Amino acid sequence: MFDLDTDSRISIWVDHRRSLDCSNDPLQDCWEFWKSAPFIPYNKKIDPYFQRSWPTPWEIIADNKYDDFTKALMISWTLKLTERFKDSKIEIRSFVDSSALRQYNLVFINDDWILNYDDYTPVHSSKLAKDINWENLVLVDRPR
Repeated sequence: MFDLDTDSRISIWVDHRRSLDCSNDPLQDCWEFWKSAPFIPYNKKIDPYFQRSWPTPWEIIADNKYDDFTKALMISWTLKLTERFKDSKIEIRSFVDSSALRQYNLVFINDDWILNYDDYTPVHSSKLAKDINWENLVLVDRPR
């Protein structure tokens, strides 16, 4: 999907969101969709701490560059824009893992499931490493 033109990427994203409403495993399907997004180490256009700096999801898809926060944001909006998850509590929590010297932008769904933590699958929140320190929390709503 990510090597296609902008209009095709947007259409595929719309179809993907629709498919999540009837999926047997919507969180895994959402993760499978976003895990191969083209990664950049840091997206200077987006400040995770200042929501007004965030482009719309359509602008992010047009730009087609995803750092860890941008990917978390797109996962969140993908879920929020479905019937199934529109009323769910979806948060992006930024953590620092001091033992691995790594920062994570994790998507929490109803405080139970986490996406963007494990490279292969959604993870139950009880599996989150204990030595991770919470740095920031953003409640994600439908995009503007």
